[in-house]
Amino acid sequence: MNGPHDLGGQMGFGPVSPEPNEPFFHAEWEKRALGITLSCGAFGAWTLDESRHARENIPPAQYLDASYYEIWIRALETLLERHGFASDEEISAGHKLQEPAKPKRVLTADMVPGVLARGGPCDRPVDTEPRFAVGDRVRTRNFNPVTHTRLPRYAREKTGVVEAVQGSFVFADDNAHGRGENPQWVYTVVFDGGEIWGEGADPTLTVSIDAWESYLERV
Repeated sequence: MNGPHDLGGQMGFGPVSPEPNEPFFHAEWEKRALGITLSCGAFGAWTLDESRHARENIPPAQYLDASYYEIWIRALETLLERHGFASDEEISAGHKLQEPAKPKRVLTADMVPGVLARGGPCDRPVDTEPRFAVGDRVRTRNFNPVTHTRLPRYAREKTGVVEAVQGSFVFADDNAHGRGENPQWVYTVVFDGGEIWGEGADPTLTVSIDAWESYLERV
C-alpha cells in the first residue's frame, strides 16, 4: 500500500543523520517493547507480513510522529485486538477484563535463545523454473494496491536488469492477508539512477531492489 512507511525518494524529511556508536536501545522501555512484540508474535496468530501491514495502516500523522518502537507497539495493539487477545478497553485499562483467545504457543524465557537463533526463514521451494535470468532486462509493474506489497513506489514501472536470482520465498503480498504463502522466485534488479530519479540524477548512481517474480515483466 502507499502509506507513510514508503518514503523512498520523497523530499522534505531532512537529511539522514547516522548516529555514531548508536546504542541498540535509546530507552529502557524500548527493550520491553521489543520483547513484548516478539513474545506476542510467537503466539502463532499472525504472520510477519501481517504485522508489517498493521504498521503501514497507522494513520500518517501518528506514524510520522512516532519513534521506531512506538510504531511497533501501536501495530501490536491492533493485532492483539484483531485476534482476540485484548480489547481496546483492556489496553486502555492496562489489565484483563475478559478471557482472551488462547495462543497456539507461548514463548517462555528458556526458549528465547533457541528461537532467536533459528530466526524465521521464509525461503520455500517452488515447482517452476525462474522466468528470468541474470542479465535480462525487465520492467516493474505499475500498481497501487490498498493491501500489502514489497514493491516500493519509487521503483514501479521502471526498467532495470536482473543482477541475481535469489531463490524462492514466501510472497509477502498474499501472506499478509491470509491468502497463503504462495512462494515465488525473487530477483535482485538494478536500475540506473536516471531511470529511478529522472533528469538531474547522479549518472554514477544505481539502485537495487529485491523483487518477486509477479512484479516483473520482460522488456
